[in-house]
Amino acid sequence: MKKSQLIKEAEARIPTDWGEFRMLAFKSNASNYAPHIVMVHPEMDPSDVVTMRIHSECLTGDLFHSQRCDCGEQLNQGMKTIAKEKGLLVYMRQEGRGIGIINKLKAYNKQDEGLNTIEANEALGLEVDGRRYDEVIRILESLGVSKVNLLTNNPLKLQAVRLSNIELVERRPIEIEPHSKNSGYLTTKKEEMGHLLTF
Repeated sequence: MKKSQLIKEAEARIPTDWGEFRMLAFKSNASNYAPHIVMVHPEMDPSDVVTMRIHSECLTGDLFHSQRCDCGEQLNQGMKTIAKEKGLLVYMRQEGRGIGIINKLKAYNKQDEGLNTIEANEALGLEVDGRRYDEVIRILESLGVSKVNLLTNNPLKLQAVRLSNIELVERRPIEIEPHSKNSGYLTTKKEEMGHLLTF
């Protein structure tokens, strides 16, 4: 299958709560309204080992601080570490593990009926995790990054890097303490999806 073209369309300086970053927007086609975003520390050295996180879009958690998941807290913790270690974050537009915001809300309703996050997706005829990471690798290559410390608990993200030409130097956990509203979700990720969680 021919790879879609991935182009850096724009770049700008963005001051944030975590410090100053360069925001880069990568699109795969001319009509792509929601390009992948990369937040790059201005002092990142691509010839060195780069601390990074692959973060999939979570509108509910990242923007509205939903307590149903740990995504927003992971984003915040990841950005703090990346700012300190002069790394980068790739923000993939893969809402709801690839099912989109509308299906994600429908899945939440199924969870409120008693299903876990896996069962809810399956009940709707959806993939449990439909995300893909090949474009992450292409973005890293375009930035000249060849060695990374990856902030993740997700074995699929680890596998994506290990199967690429990018050297995985270290896997760093990015674990959020469970609470009453997300403990079931996190337990399912740990016990049924193989996420590397220690709680």
